[in-house]
Amino acid sequence: MKQGPIDVEETSVDGPDDVQGLDASAAHIVNLLSSEPSDVRLGIGGFSMGAATAFHSAACYAHGRFSNGVAYPTLSAIIGLSGWLPCSRTLRTKIESSQTAFRRAAALPIMLGHGRGDEAVTYRNGERSAEFLRNSGFSYLNFKAYNGLGHHTTPEEMDDVSKWLRARLGLDRSCG
Repeated sequence: MKQGPIDVEETSVDGPDDVQGLDASAAHIVNLLSSEPSDVRLGIGGFSMGAATAFHSAACYAHGRFSNGVAYPTLSAIIGLSGWLPCSRTLRTKIESSQTAFRRAAALPIMLGHGRGDEAVTYRNGERSAEFLRNSGFSYLNFKAYNGLGHHTTPEEMDDVSKWLRARLGLDRSCG
């Protein structure tokens, strides 16, 4: 399957690392976000390959830069649905190499939602992605499993995303 600048051959945390393609996708997102006013809190969310790009963006944010050394802007939240964490084998080493990266990773709210019936990106890969993220220092992570959900979203999942975002961004004090 071909989506954007990345060739997706395997939707697994064990798949080949396409850092150049992921950086290109993340840079495109940063370019889109650069037109936002400076007082706007920025977040990145995605579904499937978009979630993989969002998770890669989280790693770039924590590290403070893209793989090529270009600075990465501030993020307030990451959401990934039915996706996986690419470049998982090198993430922990990158985060542990810097106290600043570790602090940034620990403070970044991440929501990962995944259906137990996902046929395109297996539930186990979503679950393993959450484990890799947590073990790499992303401790502000909420992993939510959805029984019977395949590779799509539901109103329940979208409601959970909305509540989570409102709570994390301080828009609704009644949500947890």
